[in-house]
Amino acid sequence: MRDPWVSVGGFVWMLTLLGARVTLCRETSDDFVTEVKHECHFLNGTERVRFVERYSYNQQQFVHFDSDTGVFKADDLLGVPDAESWNSQKEVLEQRRAAVDTYCRYNYGIYEDFMQRRRVKPKVKVSRSNNEDPNKPHMLICNVIGFYPYAITVHWYKNGQKDPGVLSSELMQNGDWTGQVMVMLETSINPGDTFVCEVLHVSLDEPLRRNWDSEESESAKSKKLTGIIGLVLGGLFLTVGGVMYWKNKKGRPQFHLQPEGVNFMG
Repeated sequence: MRDPWVSVGGFVWMLTLLGARVTLCRETSDDFVTEVKHECHFLNGTERVRFVERYSYNQQQFVHFDSDTGVFKADDLLGVPDAESWNSQKEVLEQRRAAVDTYCRYNYGIYEDFMQRRRVKPKVKVSRSNNEDPNKPHMLICNVIGFYPYAITVHWYKNGQKDPGVLSSELMQNGDWTGQVMVMLETSINPGDTFVCEVLHVSLDEPLRRNWDSEESESAKSKKLTGIIGLVLGGLFLTVGGVMYWKNKKGRPQFHLQPEGVNFMG
């Protein structure tokens, strides 16, 4: 069998670091699938690096190389001939052992600024889902978007107490290397209750909190805004009407009728 080294470059390393799988051919019901994965494991940056190369057939790993041992090892009978062949080739083993530096540490230096040091602060919006049935609990939604790295913690507080009864969506990755997640709280809402969504993220110097007040909910704000707009429009129409009335009155001709029997000409 030929030298198994497949130079897939920094892109595969980046996907592997994020936990993605790299498949070299499309899986169909009629064809077999051969998969090669190259993994770089880092501890404290590049202080401790481990390189692993895995070979699989139909999702079953049959042989792998681990830089911690420095040799190929068979995972089943299918991998025995390959492991024996590659371990007997000095240049193959030297190339794999050097991959810790030539492959892992090299690509780490290229992607470190983007993947390790990159920080994007999350944006948070709280809202309540519409629920017409008064007998059912309400659902408050804390929508957290646009953050990186993807590790994030979200809590709901009701009247100052952490509420464990939350439901969370799966992390969704955006196309711009940021993530979003929705954390929902199913609860009863009484007048005067206060709710706070708290977000903890490495990009924040302190927790980010957004309040949702039952007395200042979306419907209350909408009604208040409608009333303010109505008041302003009413005042505007009243002012315009008054101005037009006085202008018309001022411009109207004045007629004086002379009483009968009075002779001003004397």
